[in-house]
Amino acid sequence: MDADLQDPPELLIEMYAKIQEGYDVVGTRRADRKGEPPIRSFFAKAFYWLINKISDTEMVDGARDFRLMTRQVVDAILELKEVNRFSKGLFSWVGFDVAYVSYENCERVAGETSWSFWKLLNYSLDGFINFSEVPLKLATWAGTFSFLISLVGIFFVVIRKLTIGGSVAGWASLVSIILFIGGIQLLALGIIGNYISKIFLETKKRPVYIVKEKG
Repeated sequence: MDADLQDPPELLIEMYAKIQEGYDVVGTRRADRKGEPPIRSFFAKAFYWLINKISDTEMVDGARDFRLMTRQVVDAILELKEVNRFSKGLFSWVGFDVAYVSYENCERVAGETSWSFWKLLNYSLDGFINFSEVPLKLATWAGTFSFLISLVGIFFVVIRKLTIGGSVAGWASLVSIILFIGGIQLLALGIIGNYISKIFLETKKRPVYIVKEKG
């Protein structure tokens, strides 16, 4: 819960009531981004759209870190030993029964935000890296595409040589060779990247599964 009162304390009563209903986690989310700079609002929406496309962990747009959790959920989060923590992702990753309470965006009572644009950008990059393997697979996809294009180019050069004869313009063969070599290099980087992604996941030592206890 933030100390600047952007997280309304009066929501605690409603949140506690939902815990009593049987939910394991009761989070809060802003109903809109009123009062937020347009550029920041745009990038925030873009982040949530993209991360939910490329990650297996669904993250709720507008969700805040202000939340109530049962002891069982807290213990599950504490079991995660990773140091570089992306809290919004971790809260979603552990699962459990979650409910959200929406509220209108509030202006801070005092102080200024310490979250600059660049800090938020770096934080979002942590989210992509910690909860998606897609960035590491981009090299594989780019390498495959370049390799296929180079094969088409080489095929074109050979067919033209056999059918028309004479010398083939140097740029076509040169570009094909460059694409071929570049494609092979990117494919190799992609394969290495896939291994690194597996090592990265292993170093986090996240539990294979989390079992919810029912009393």
